[in-house]
Amino acid sequence: MPERPSHRVAVVGASGFAGALAAHLVHRHPQLELTAVTARADAGRRLDHLYPRYRVGMELEVFDADRVAERADAAIVGYPHGAAAPVVEDLRRRGLKVVDLSADFRLDRESYERYYQPHEAPALLEEAVYGLTELHRDEVRGAELVAAPGCYPTAALLALAPLREVMRDAVVDAKSGVSGAGREATGTTHFVSVDENVSPYGVEGHRHRAELERELGDGSAITFTPHLLPLDQGLLASCYVTPSRDLSADDVRGLFRSAYEDEPFVELADVPPGVRDVRDTNICRVHATVEPATGRVLAFAAIDNLWKGAAGQAVQDLNLMLGLPEEDGLR
Repeated sequence: MPERPSHRVAVVGASGFAGALAAHLVHRHPQLELTAVTARADAGRRLDHLYPRYRVGMELEVFDADRVAERADAAIVGYPHGAAAPVVEDLRRRGLKVVDLSADFRLDRESYERYYQPHEAPALLEEAVYGLTELHRDEVRGAELVAAPGCYPTAALLALAPLREVMRDAVVDAKSGVSGAGREATGTTHFVSVDENVSPYGVEGHRHRAELERELGDGSAITFTPHLLPLDQGLLASCYVTPSRDLSADDVRGLFRSAYEDEPFVELADVPPGVRDVRDTNICRVHATVEPATGRVLAFAAIDNLWKGAAGQAVQDLNLMLGLPEEDGLR
């Protein structure tokens, strides 16, 4: 007989794009049992009616922390920022391990409140671990609360992290499909404004830059500009770095090999990647080189914003938190 799954998991906020994919990944996972899916406006509907391709035939429930805690040992929370913090606090109070997909636990309080709003559960901030596994694997493994990074910072940080010690400044030109804006923003009006169009936004200080500043530190000047593309899924970060010393293309390739040669979800590519290369995978595909005319380092990272940029990364984090192989359920 097949072995029973060893961990019970709830997905709270499973009707959004990332939450629905998280439910799908948990549902098919060999070591996880999906025991509850909740939603706000869509409570009472079946998840496979909202998202037939995920084949999760469970009814979406109104969130009740006690009922979730009775049936789950861990949870992935897919609420927007602000709404997530009280829910995470309720679940942590009942002893569940939590991966939060919102921005609520990614930053210190001062940074969060500068870019977002007053924090709803500040007492939990010190225990939260930033869930970019490639940079924080050991901390994630021992965590009770993990803040899954934003999709833009995931790609940008994986493109820039190997260059931290040699980076004077960086320009991050990032482009994402519309699913990154969330389900509520992808109705008819939103599609009409995006179709056959490319536009930058947040050009005077997008809130995701706070994650880049936190992780890259050391005072390097970073310009971050996001753009919206008429795609449903996919994200490409094109990063242009002024190095603090002369580097050859071989030097740069050596830095990236040292950083990522053993990483299960980072692929080093010989040519710049496209978003189709990583569609429906938890892979970040990276290419880095040097522009001969200027000496700048060019680093490109492509991810699926709903997988490595959200739900796939959350399951990657959860695997480590539960003592499971990191790649389980993601291949």
